[in-house]
Amino acid sequence: MDKLTLYTHPMSRARIARWMLEELGEPYETVVLDFATTMKAPDYLAINPMGKVPALRHGSRIVTECAAICTYLADAFPEAGLMPADRAAFYRWMFFGAGPLEQAVTNAALKVEVPPDRRGMVGYGSLEQVVATLAARLDQSPYLAGETFSAADVYVGSQIGWGMRFGTLPAEPAFVAYWDRIGHRPAAIAAREKDDALLEQKP
Repeated sequence: MDKLTLYTHPMSRARIARWMLEELGEPYETVVLDFATTMKAPDYLAINPMGKVPALRHGSRIVTECAAICTYLADAFPEAGLMPADRAAFYRWMFFGAGPLEQAVTNAALKVEVPPDRRGMVGYGSLEQVVATLAARLDQSPYLAGETFSAADVYVGSQIGWGMRFGTLPAEPAFVAYWDRIGHRPAAIAAREKDDALLEQKP
């Protein structure tokens, strides 16, 4: 079997990729990088020219970007059951997370004000629209792609949990109930414990 290697830092979006790997239940190696040094070193820039984490090596294949990593792993390891039968819903909500949700939350955190008459240019409208759309979906369905947990829940669910914790997303009742369903999964707990242990090791 081709080896899995996660390039990571415990204070980064790579925490999402680790959760996904823990859901697979497959062995993987972790390479911890530093933002200012090893992420910018030539060896790593050959893996990810953006000089950021996460990156995943699977044998000779390289995947970057959390949504792509989660989707790739769900497809590469079908026995884990993380790629649902309803692919349309899966792709819709996975990339809603990678597009409108990520953009809206980031812009709000950076205090970027989009004038109402320019909202059509940014691809998400407003943070309020994004929150309402996502909350409505979670009022209708226990998981983003339907009745079963999938890689879309790892990716988008991580953003919801993180957002509520740090105040970048409101604690909508649908979000709170959803996070209660997914945030206590054994793989989610194992991933958090491993990353938190790495944080404790840093000087």
